[in-house]
Amino acid sequence: MKFTKDSGLVRVWVNLIKNGYRKLEEVPKLYNLKEVVTEIIEKGDK
Repeated sequence: MKFTKDSGLVRVWVNLIKNGYRKLEEVPKLYNLKEVVTEIIEKGDK
């Protein structure tokens, strides 16, 4: 399985982090989920 920036789970984690409910370090190591979420947060996308 491969996550993209449009995947539902990626969107959920990005919103949780942006709203202060979770930290980037808390994203689980699930396939490439952490990498995609990190990329979006660092770039400021969405």
